[in-house]
Amino acid sequence: MSQTFDIAHLNVEGIDCLVVAADATSKTDSARNQLLAQLTRYARNAGLKVDKAALAFEEFGTIKYYGTRDLVEWLANNWLPSWNRTLTCP
Repeated sequence: MSQTFDIAHLNVEGIDCLVVAADATSKTDSARNQLLAQLTRYARNAGLKVDKAALAFEEFGTIKYYGTRDLVEWLANNWLPSWNRTLTCP
């Protein structure tokens, strides 16, 4: 059964970035790393150029980001979720 995710494909200072509205079920760093790698692979297979990637999710009423450190810092200071595509994964 396939699953569809809201995503944003951004160009930040010449760097192609992927932000996916998703979080790992177990909410551990290991699980988040695995999910991010998998979703990045699916996005690239769908033809998107991805240099850096992050997950975006709500935790305790606040939007949190998990992924490439400098992208996460930029997102936390400069971006509110604005999804411009969807990604369907098998």
